[in-house]
Amino acid sequence: MAQLVGLIVTDDDDFKKHVGRLLRSSAIPVGIIDDRVARDPAAADLVIVDTRGDASSAMATIERLRAGAPSAGIFALALSADPDLILQCMRAGANEFFPWPPSEETFHGAVRRTAARRETTQGSRPAATTLVFFGAKGGAGTTTLSVNCGVELARLGKRPTVIVDLKPGLGEVALFLGMRPRYSLLDAIDNLHRLDREFLRELVAKHKSGLEILGGSDQFDRPGATDGGAIEELFRLLARQYEYILVDAGSQINSCTVAALYTADIMFLVANPDVPSVRNAQRLLDRVRQLGACGERVRVLLNRAAEPSPIPAKQIEGALGHPIHHVFTSDYKTVSNALNSGVPLALAGSSEIASQFDAFTRRLIDPAAGTEAPPPPARRARLGLERLASLW
Repeated sequence: MAQLVGLIVTDDDDFKKHVGRLLRSSAIPVGIIDDRVARDPAAADLVIVDTRGDASSAMATIERLRAGAPSAGIFALALSADPDLILQCMRAGANEFFPWPPSEETFHGAVRRTAARRETTQGSRPAATTLVFFGAKGGAGTTTLSVNCGVELARLGKRPTVIVDLKPGLGEVALFLGMRPRYSLLDAIDNLHRLDREFLRELVAKHKSGLEILGGSDQFDRPGATDGGAIEELFRLLARQYEYILVDAGSQINSCTVAALYTADIMFLVANPDVPSVRNAQRLLDRVRQLGACGERVRVLLNRAAEPSPIPAKQIEGALGHPIHHVFTSDYKTVSNALNSGVPLALAGSSEIASQFDAFTRRLIDPAAGTEAPPPPARRARLGLERLASLW
């Protein structure tokens, strides 16, 4: 699914916040560019225009935007559904008209129509898919899952694939792959003005599987609170050059993680079958909803599952109020050996855990190939269940 780029044209901060929340909660990811980019409307796929004030000025704005971005979807929002005003907006170049405040269902339907038109006009160019992995807690296995998924996507899909290490100071993506990149994520976000195809080729390191790596920062305070906007812009630029973008987002919700979540086609929440991990996963799911990032795009991955499980899968699903998308069994020895050698599981020889990554990735490449249910609930462990229940 391709991410849309949205532009909100208004002088009203409340309007901007409300429409921004509507865009963020769409099932289709929408990245919002700053008003300062309004002088270049061609950068936007979707433009929302506040027409609640001076009608003649609003019509001139719509006409200017339509001339600058012929293929963009333009939404006009007005105080009421006045027939004459609707006609003026459509003649000026608007695709959609909504009375204020717009119905969420109607608004999201218009976003879907805009995305469908964009897919049609893109021709044969495949849409980028952004997969963000974030952990319920440190050590949940987020980097292991994102790295091995990236290697499998590059190996099986034979498509341009990049993995971005978003963690400041202690990113381990390159380490897991036995590589030492010369440049990092900071070199990219500090040079967005010159980040074309050739410059990006210099910044990334290429693994023998075909996976490209934008390495993690070696600074503990960056990327930081002021880098969120640059991170979101980076993902938009990457989407022009890669078909798969994977992000190791760590386990902290901050401005950079939020930028990644807004960009994601799928957000993989990695949890372990233990009480602290399940509790944190539940809180993170709530936080994602509060942020407005669409919960429909969240997939829960249960990592290091063992038999008998201390907490059965069904009990975890009940606590989270969210289904488990995929279960990875526990194989500490194999994973540890792969990590220490810097060789991903798919290239380290045949193993059960490598087969699980193969199946998981094939399902990502072709969702219609079939679904895989989590293993049946194991024997109940009363201590774990009682403690889990006491936390809600």
